[in-house]
Amino acid sequence: MATITAAMVKDLRESTGAGMMDCKAALTENDGNMEAAQDWLRKKGLSKAAKKSGRVAAEGLIGALTKGTKGVVVEVNSETDFVARNGQFQGLVKMVAQVAFDVGADVEKIKAAKIGDVTVEAAINDAIATIGENMTLRRAASLEVSQGVVSSYIHGAVVDGAGKMGVIVALESPGKADELAALGRQIAMHVAATNPLALDPSGLDPAVVKREKDVLADKYRQQGKPENVIEKIVESGLKTYYKEVCLLEQAFIHDTGKSVAQAVKEAEGKVGGAVKIAGFVRYALGEGIEKQESDFAAEVAAASGKK
Repeated sequence: MATITAAMVKDLRESTGAGMMDCKAALTENDGNMEAAQDWLRKKGLSKAAKKSGRVAAEGLIGALTKGTKGVVVEVNSETDFVARNGQFQGLVKMVAQVAFDVGADVEKIKAAKIGDVTVEAAINDAIATIGENMTLRRAASLEVSQGVVSSYIHGAVVDGAGKMGVIVALESPGKADELAALGRQIAMHVAATNPLALDPSGLDPAVVKREKDVLADKYRQQGKPENVIEKIVESGLKTYYKEVCLLEQAFIHDTGKSVAQAVKEAEGKVGGAVKIAGFVRYALGEGIEKQESDFAAEVAAASGKK
């Protein structure tokens, strides 16, 4: 049995881009033979996966899973929308959501968690090798209440529990679970449609509020309004702003004559107890990822050696 040194692992890692532990395993399995270890990694798709890891993955699926008082939402990205319709990828996303439900929303803990004999990270690498695209577990979030429900809504679903957008909403209440679940789904649909920034004004980023105040003040200052008048106009303007971006103050999409807070209050009779929205999470696929624009004709020309 050959002695596997740190230098050998480093050399294999640099030549293949595979993970350190995978490189050590490859060398161990092949008695320190560098070329055989490279082939071993390639056969398992680990070298291939590493080469794809630099490519932008901004497509994919949002997965959501809720059970009783707990729910999670995850985003698993791929390079193309085509992969979102691949059964293996869809299964991967649902598996990741289940693991997140079990171990929590920390991405590194999810990747390190085991499904049978392999980790989630290894399962993602296997999918990369099989499907041929870079994939990443980008983020995850969870909500839980002591009593009540966590409801979900998937917009643009391509399979049960996964689609282009996912929302989870937590309702704290001693009321009937089935009525709460229905109300929670309605609110989740509202969140998907309106994209609120916070539950109420206290949850807004102070920097966002300051920017809004500054914009309003400058607008009326340019109109020559006196400062004492501007202050009152700004306060009024902020109230309008809160109705636009705070969930509880928004007009409820299912009944625009009421705010979300009013709709929740009115639902309490049917639910059979007080209801409090304890939190919400809205994931839209690829938001915040800078997508690379490519010149397909140029790529083809480059591949064929033409200028």
